[in-house]
Amino acid sequence: MRNFDFSPLYRSSIGFDRMASLLDSLSRTEQSQPSYPPYNIELTGEDHYRITMAVAGFDRDELSIEVNQNNLTIVGKNAEDDGSRTFLHRGIAARNFERRFQLADHVRVETANFENGLLHIDLVREVPEAIKPRSIEIGTGQAQGVEHQSASDKDQTQAA
Repeated sequence: MRNFDFSPLYRSSIGFDRMASLLDSLSRTEQSQPSYPPYNIELTGEDHYRITMAVAGFDRDELSIEVNQNNLTIVGKNAEDDGSRTFLHRGIAARNFERRFQLADHVRVETANFENGLLHIDLVREVPEAIKPRSIEIGTGQAQGVEHQSASDKDQTQAA
């Protein structure tokens, strides 16, 4: 296992502190986060994604999904076992879990569905118009004149 020290990024970069903190938290999260429950992340369209989690043994009422800022948290709390059943072998994991995903900017949860023991969470990235790339028309080089009005002309125009 490798450990990375990202503290030099904090000292030498300006404006990249969020990226550095994401990298730092990612390295800590990967080491501490268990692999249960298993999940897939798939690209379903140009700006559409789907997280699919295998949550066999859970009912829909035992699962919760919360988005706080850019953090998606899925929590599964299994109903307490009353002890009335005796297992000879218990191979199906049904323990409580909490799984967190860091969402990129402008990504929102669109829908969530639960079927056949799989939780499907559909995400969409919606980039605001102000941030989208735009093309700029190039002029011919002829300067267009700007009309200048003197203060007395402005006063006459406003009085009219």
